[in-house]
Amino acid sequence: MRNKIIGFIGCGKMAEAIIGGMIKSELVSATQIIASAKTNATVEKVAGKYGIEATLQNRDVAKEADMLILAVKPDLHKEVIEEISNVVKREAVIITIAAGITLEFLESAFQKNIKAVRVMPNTPSLVGEGMSAICANQAVGQEELHEVIRLFESFGKAEVLPEKLMDAVPAVSGSSPAYVYMFIEALADGAVQQGIARNQAYTMAAQAVLGAAKMVLETGKHPAELKDNVCTPGGATIEAVTTLEKQGFRSAVVSAMEACTEKSKKLKGV
Repeated sequence: MRNKIIGFIGCGKMAEAIIGGMIKSELVSATQIIASAKTNATVEKVAGKYGIEATLQNRDVAKEADMLILAVKPDLHKEVIEEISNVVKREAVIITIAAGITLEFLESAFQKNIKAVRVMPNTPSLVGEGMSAICANQAVGQEELHEVIRLFESFGKAEVLPEKLMDAVPAVSGSSPAYVYMFIEALADGAVQQGIARNQAYTMAAQAVLGAAKMVLETGKHPAELKDNVCTPGGATIEAVTTLEKQGFRSAVVSAMEACTEKSKKLKGV
């Protein structure tokens, strides 16, 4: 990756998370990254914060990038693509990280054969614990796809999925950090109610969630088995689990995911 220029059109929260994650991992250096933004304030902020080259000109980024990441909102893709289409490198890999933007849309918008990749990352990328789902069109070679995977694995984990499953990704990994933050907040509120100091409650709740997640990833055991291991007969944990079940904990999560997926599908209409 040392000879690749990584370009970003757009410098919002997700782009910053990815830029920060890549630099922290040292897979690429700051000098390999160029980004564009709409305002001088954002250009100055990202250049100063990450040590990257930043500009107001989308075309300047498109001319330089070997991997071009479109980090703008779904409804801005067509406008941006029309602006940069005739200056993008012929061999460049074009990556969108927007919900609802399909490979077919990218190919149609560029009006020429392109190497198109669709990625759904999430904001924990900033702390090296991102989760990205990836799919690519047939023009992307295996080596190029491997480079994209390496890039996104530099700040977390990545999974290659068929495109037909991409609408389900926001619900399970893209948007789900928001649900987890709500869960951590609820745990902390419950702890404060019992007399634990607020700052200690947040630390204890967040660490418990982090540890539980690592148990799933590192032991390879089914979450139900891990849950059962905590629930001693007649104990406090099974009492809490039973209460959550009575209150519809699982069904509420599944319903939220269904709503998220349906909204993601509607974004295809941009």
